[in-house]
Amino acid sequence: MDIKKNTYFITNKASAKKLPESSLIGIRGKQAYDLIKMDLPVVPGFIINTDISSKIQKEENLIDNFKQFFDYYKKLSGKVFDSPDNPMLLKIVMSSNLAIASYPTLHNFGLAENTFEGFSKFVGEDFANHEILFMLNGYLQVELRIAELLEDNKTIDKYRKSLSKLKILNTDKKIDYTKIISGFKNELDPALFRSATEQLELVLKRISYLIELEDTEDIGVAILVQPMVYGNYGKDSYSGNFTTRNAITGEGNITGEFFKNKFNSAEFSGKPIKNIDKKYFNEFVDIASKLEVEYHEIRKVGFTIESGRLSLINQNPINEKSTRADIKLLLDLNNKKAISDKDVINGIKPGQLNELLHPVIDLTSVKNFKKVEGGISGAPGAAIGRVFFSTEALLDEYKTARLNDKDDRLILCLVSSFAEDVKAIEVASGVLSSEGGYSAHASVVARQYGKVSLVNPALKISGKKALIGGMTIKEGDTITLNVPDFSEPSIYFGEAGLIQPDPSKNGLIEFSKIVKKNISNFEIRANCDKASDAKLALAFGADGIGLCRTEHMFFDESRINVFREMIFSEDDKKRKAVLKKLKTMQKKDFTELFKVMDGKEVNIRLLDSPLHEFLPHNPSEIKTFLDYMKKSTGKPFTEKMFKEKAEAFREFNPMLGHRGCRIAVSYPEIYQMQVEAVFEAAYELQAKKIKVKPEIMVPIIMNEAELKMIVYGKKIEGSQYPGLIDVEKETRLRMKAKPIDFKVGTMIELPAAALSAGNIARYAEFFSFGTNDLTQTTLGLSRDDFTSFMPDYTLYDILSGNPFRTLEKPVKELIARAIQRGTITRPDLLKGLCGEHGAAPENIEFCIDVGLDYVSCSTYSVPIAALSAAQVLLKRSE
Repeated sequence: MDIKKNTYFITNKASAKKLPESSLIGIRGKQAYDLIKMDLPVVPGFIINTDISSKIQKEENLIDNFKQFFDYYKKLSGKVFDSPDNPMLLKIVMSSNLAIASYPTLHNFGLAENTFEGFSKFVGEDFANHEILFMLNGYLQVELRIAELLEDNKTIDKYRKSLSKLKILNTDKKIDYTKIISGFKNELDPALFRSATEQLELVLKRISYLIELEDTEDIGVAILVQPMVYGNYGKDSYSGNFTTRNAITGEGNITGEFFKNKFNSAEFSGKPIKNIDKKYFNEFVDIASKLEVEYHEIRKVGFTIESGRLSLINQNPINEKSTRADIKLLLDLNNKKAISDKDVINGIKPGQLNELLHPVIDLTSVKNFKKVEGGISGAPGAAIGRVFFSTEALLDEYKTARLNDKDDRLILCLVSSFAEDVKAIEVASGVLSSEGGYSAHASVVARQYGKVSLVNPALKISGKKALIGGMTIKEGDTITLNVPDFSEPSIYFGEAGLIQPDPSKNGLIEFSKIVKKNISNFEIRANCDKASDAKLALAFGADGIGLCRTEHMFFDESRINVFREMIFSEDDKKRKAVLKKLKTMQKKDFTELFKVMDGKEVNIRLLDSPLHEFLPHNPSEIKTFLDYMKKSTGKPFTEKMFKEKAEAFREFNPMLGHRGCRIAVSYPEIYQMQVEAVFEAAYELQAKKIKVKPEIMVPIIMNEAELKMIVYGKKIEGSQYPGLIDVEKETRLRMKAKPIDFKVGTMIELPAAALSAGNIARYAEFFSFGTNDLTQTTLGLSRDDFTSFMPDYTLYDILSGNPFRTLEKPVKELIARAIQRGTITRPDLLKGLCGEHGAAPENIEFCIDVGLDYVSCSTYSVPIAALSAAQVLLKRSE
């Protein structure tokens, strides 16, 4: 057997050019070669490859094969193997080709009777004694493992007793070499103590035997041997570690600590790495730069400086780091042209971006807090606030806090939310609810406004208190909601410390620009109802607004009662008078949105919610509305009158009831008002040279007859239904304006609409798939009730996951059929998907494949959807 031929010396950069096949040297061996290739100061060594590592037990004079290396290291360090004066000690690493492999730590071989005194002269007898124990521990672990594989119970017991004795000796502060030798010399092979050469030969052969016994599937385990270096070996010696940059902020300054004349740093306090001798610090900075360029990630580096000679002991990726730090690193490397845009985009998982978009808990601040874990993440982030159990109570407290300059951080806690709760969610820090899930109303609205939402079915609310996990939450109590994206959410009882996001400083804006550059023929739009949300969406790279929910514009406190007055109007004339007031409000909103978007598409969904959602639901709100009606109409409006009229609006199944376009069929003047507001705003801005691109979307269409009538109008005996096209034309002529580019289309959210898409496309210039409702109506599942039995369905693999986050196959098929049929009728049909399905990375590939032109999601999900799309498109371009 030619041992020299199968042994590779790792000595300098030139030796790394002759890199053998990686399977011959194992993972640890390859890591050593990689560092040598980068010309980093790594401890040299040699590797016995996987072809022979299990076959050297019977070789005579084995150590002679490595003499060349020992001579090389003698010239480099002055240390001599098996020398009584300045002995070279070795560590041995079993380098497997398996990423997950556990082997004993084998250090200090070469420390024998003839070398102990010379070693202790440099490091002190106490340290030398403990290093002997460390060496013996490694050797005994190898022997124990061999015995276990042979199922030799007598030998197993022997080595377990030896290890127990070793453990006791290690706690003895007065341990000396003589005591160690006398304790083990008679029960272990004498070669282990006689000389360094005999010891190394014995250990290498026993390791070889262990590999033979254990590597039965020929995975391959090489043997890597390197000299030991010590941070307490003579003058100018140090040990320590550093990270290649700040792991929290991502700033490009190395951080870490060092220990002078210390080897085992666990017992001592270190000094900041910036205070080490400048020549070493500068070398660390250069090493950090090389490692980041090579690995594209933050690394933690362990080092030893022995008598002025620097050696890297290990370098590994770090787990405890922020997404901000990862992004800062990638941006820095990209600016240096060290990596491409593709590397930047593929270097971050889409879900990681949540960390940059929402506050996160400072975990050091909650160590002693009581907490309850569990629930469903509705909208990620962390939120602190005092708890209130109704929209009315929360809004009253919010006003009081603002007036008196007090803490206005509040948590809305309720069973489930409805349209009238939007105004409370908007000002609250977060929402805690017990019904629904990821696609529940509270979760959707929370994501839209960048708030935190946690749904926990175990929450039991009764009046002004709630019970969960054996804990009671009373109104006014302060809690902290922690809703991470990838782990279990929790409620902390008390005020945690938060780390606030800042997209302008954490690299997200710059990162989003790179992502945006690499997306072609596919758009990411945002769901926005306010100009402030639209501005943020643009900063995140949104290509337009894919969904403006006009009903949300009416929930402002100054508007809601005006809208309620419209609902309670006795006849068309009075209703139109109130709608005139509402038009002024909507026109203002549309004007602000159009200004911000400046020529980008703004998709405006006409009123969708059932009218009963706008009604007051508690005594205080009812009283306020009655007072408003009396003042507005000049006539008494009693509670009895209110209840009678309100009862007429109640529905058993409002989701499939009188909502969306069905309201427009009954009350055409509502959509007429909204369309007038859109185009009055558009034409006024056109006159000011501001580009506007409105898209008018009609919701909950079930067939082409509905859409045709609403868009183009209809005449029947003695009656005429005004179409949206006619309303736009009348508005334009009245304002003496030039035509602008606009589209009219519909939301496909019913299976009937999807299957009738070919006919519907005759009257629709675009389709927007409303996948929340399409999922509900296709699968027959309520998004607000599904979570109560979802665990049973996932337990038995009836559903693979949450269908309101990941599109199910039947829903995908309906979307595909609708696109196919719609584009046959209208080849230039614009196709989008609006809703939080569009933000889920697992859906983006389908959206691209099926031929959608865009997805639209909440403002805070835009960067996530964009990154997902960029990664899919880059993969396709390979």
